[in-house]
Amino acid sequence: MELCHPLPPFTAGTAAEKVRMAENAWNSRDPLRVSLVYSPQTYWRNRNEEVRGREEVVQFLTRKWRKEMDYRLIKQLRAWTDNKIAVRFAYEWHDEAGNWFRSYGNENREFNEQGLMVKRFACINDLPISTGERLFFWSGTQRPADHPELDSLGL
Repeated sequence: MELCHPLPPFTAGTAAEKVRMAENAWNSRDPLRVSLVYSPQTYWRNRNEEVRGREEVVQFLTRKWRKEMDYRLIKQLRAWTDNKIAVRFAYEWHDEAGNWFRSYGNENREFNEQGLMVKRFACINDLPISTGERLFFWSGTQRPADHPELDSLGL
């Protein structure tokens, strides 16, 4: 049986751990790695696009990270229940022309008993920013533990 810890029912601690693990996976920019936290039958609504199943997750993320270069993401837990987690997030990226953006959003997630995400609903808005307005600076593919959260950054 395929398990993705921590498993529901969530507590404040396990929900926060699940959010940080998702952030780390997304910051890896590895579509296959990210897809493995979703159930094989996962369903997403992301902006105006629907994604169904892991293969479509991989295809979606491959397209996304070709466009959104130097992607850096911060997720912050907002609420949780037994098997659901609500997240607020922001990420910075640039396009091929070097134009920078900060994308803001909210995400609602639902998990099965194995801890795999079965549903993901994301609402996202993009804001053009200057290089000087950037706030997400770290090397590698994981936000350091001492890097500020969204609230600390005033976002």
